Amino acid sequence: MTICGTLMVKLLDHSEVSMPVLPAPTTHTHALEHARFTSLATPSRGASEVSVWRVEFDPGLPGVTHQLTRGEVFVVESGRLTVLLGETSSEAAAGDTIVVPPDTDFALAAAGDEPAIALCVLPAGGQARMPGGEPFTPPWAL
Repeated sequence: MTICGTLMVKLLDHSEVSMPVLPAPTTHTHALEHARFTSLATPSRGASEVSVWRVEFDPGLPGVTHQLTRGEVFVVESGRLTVLLGETSSEAAAGDTIVVPPDTDFALAAAGDEPAIALCVLPAGGQARMPGGEPFTPPWAL
């Protein structure tokens, strides 16, 4: 066995990294007119490299166009989302993944008459920017 292989076994057998279980939030962390956000793993909850939250989109309301300073990923858990990415509009259904590059205008909204739920992942330190505005850290990503 190589040294690298031995080290791998030792890391797997004697891990010094704790893997805390974060209790599921009992309520939404933040709410806006069109969506509710629930922080799952964020720097304030012990995650140092990534922020993860769930977004519930209400039907019949438009998405809010904004940009991000880092790439963001959404995984649609239920329902359908209308996705505006730059000048391109498309739709994502349950099981689909939406990849938003940094510094790109985008907006998400529930498609049709049903709500939609998506899991969102943003690298820690990523910030949002409204059109013409300064970057800020969304409160659900803190």
